[in-house]
Amino acid sequence: MHPAPSIILFTTLSGLGFGLLTFLGLGMPGATGFVAFVFFTIAYLLAVGGLLFSTFHLGHPERALKAFSQWRSSWLSREGICAVAALIVMAIYGIGRVFFAEHWGLIGIVGALLSLATVFTTSMIYAQLKTVPRWNMPLTSPLFMAFSITGGALLAGQITLAIPLLIISSGIQVAYWIMGDGRLAASGTNMETATGLGHIGKVKAFEPPHTGDNYLMRELIHVVGRKHASKLRMIALTLGFALPLIFLLLPFGHFFALIAVLCHIAGILTSRWLFFAQAEHVVGLYYGKR
Repeated sequence: MHPAPSIILFTTLSGLGFGLLTFLGLGMPGATGFVAFVFFTIAYLLAVGGLLFSTFHLGHPERALKAFSQWRSSWLSREGICAVAALIVMAIYGIGRVFFAEHWGLIGIVGALLSLATVFTTSMIYAQLKTVPRWNMPLTSPLFMAFSITGGALLAGQITLAIPLLIISSGIQVAYWIMGDGRLAASGTNMETATGLGHIGKVKAFEPPHTGDNYLMRELIHVVGRKHASKLRMIALTLGFALPLIFLLLPFGHFFALIAVLCHIAGILTSRWLFFAQAEHVVGLYYGKR
């Protein structure tokens, strides 16, 4: 089983889109007219496209609007509210930049903060899940935020900021992997706790609970070999951070900047695939997959 492409594209594209909107809201770049229109179009295509991919992952996409009503307790609902608010505010700000060559600074700042809040709420959907120890740790939200801000800086052409952000993001990514690899074992969750039979001694699965797969096995249980994961991590680091750094440090040219952006996106997609594939949901213990 592999993670659903829709959820990988959602978290990657929306993060990049809202990252770019953050920089646009802060006036970076300060372009107006047609150039500003191009930047805002790219940001909205990524942000809205990512959000649309998220609806494909819902069991009942036609009920998506109901998610907005649970903002008191649901990070998914908070994400939806923040996303809509950010898109509306940034649209107003974008109108000023594109049609009136005006920088409505306060509106832009509010839009930038809402864009960052959207990424944060997305990260908390995963960081809050105690059933996935690898996600339920302090570095999950910083990882999402770092990827979004770094990608936004690259897309906005902010090379001076993008270079240190790439270094910082790569450090957070490596730290996340190192810390995450031991989270399931450190959680104290095992076959005994999964079945509730630990009081009688060591528990082993005689047969799996099902002869075929089911929703839980398709969506929550993924097994990635250690060697395979190591190779993918190296690919993610090389494409997502090392190559973009090299291209950005070369004498500046739009071609090198474009290659840096494309490499970064490919690396983030690889990293995001691993994020879901190595999730290690504790339900896997019950099915004898851990």
